[in-house]
Amino acid sequence: MKFTLLGTGTSTGIPMPTCTCTTCTSPDSRDKRLRPSLLVESNTTTIVIDTSSDFRQQMLAHQVMKLDGVVYTHHHFDHIGGFDDIRPYNFTSNSIMPIYALDRTAQALRTTFPYAFEKPEQLGGGVPEVTLNVIDAEPFTVQDIQFIPIPLYHGILRVNGYRIGNFAYCTDTNNIPEESYQLLEGVEVLILDALRYHEHPTHFTVEQAIEAATRIGAKQTYFTHIAHQILHHDLDTRLPQGINVGYDGLTIEL
Repeated sequence: MKFTLLGTGTSTGIPMPTCTCTTCTSPDSRDKRLRPSLLVESNTTTIVIDTSSDFRQQMLAHQVMKLDGVVYTHHHFDHIGGFDDIRPYNFTSNSIMPIYALDRTAQALRTTFPYAFEKPEQLGGGVPEVTLNVIDAEPFTVQDIQFIPIPLYHGILRVNGYRIGNFAYCTDTNNIPEESYQLLEGVEVLILDALRYHEHPTHFTVEQAIEAATRIGAKQTYFTHIAHQILHHDLDTRLPQGINVGYDGLTIEL
C-alpha cells in the first residue's frame, strides 16, 4: 500500500493571501501547504480521502490518471470544495464515481452541489456523476482496500478518521474517544491533526497532538492540517523521536 499526503495545510493553505509572516514567505518547499487530502493506492485501486479545495491541482501534480472512489472525513469546505473536479474521472472512465460519507457530509454535498444530485436544469453541462454511499462507523471496502472508520470529534462535530491496515489518518480533531484509541492499537504509521501551538476549539494543538500520538504509540507519526503559525523546520527539529511534521508530497509505503 502507498499513501501520499496531497495537502497538509489548514483551510487557508500556506502561504495565506495577504500574509507576510515567516512561514508564508519561507523558501522551504515544505512550508507550502495545500488543503488537506490523502491519496491511497494499492496495486489495482486508487482512492482519495477528501476532495479538498485544491483537488484539481493535487491530481495534476501527482499525475493521478485513475480514481476508483472518494472517501470523506467530514463536510467542511476545505475537505469537499474540489468535488466538482471528479468530472474528468467520469469522462475518462465512462463510469460513475462511488463516494463514501457520513450522513451529515452527504447532506452538505447535496446542499453545496445540488446540480450533481437533482435533475439538471439544462442538458449538456457536465456534472459530477457519483453514487453516494452513507457510512458511519462500520468498516467498508472499496475494491480491494478496507477502511475502518475511526470516530473523532472536531469540536462538537462528529467526523471520521480512517484506518487502512496499519496506517491511520486522523485529521481535523481535538478529541479522540476512548473506543477510537482502541481502534488505533497497533498502528504503525499515524497521520494526526496538529494545527498550531496555542489553543483552538476544534483542532489539536502541537502539545495535545504529541500527547495523543504518544498514547497511540505508532512507530511513526506525521502531523497534518498545519497553520502558518508553524514553521516546518523549527517544529520538526524539536519533536520527540518518531514524530515529525508532514508535508505535501510525503509518500509512505507499507
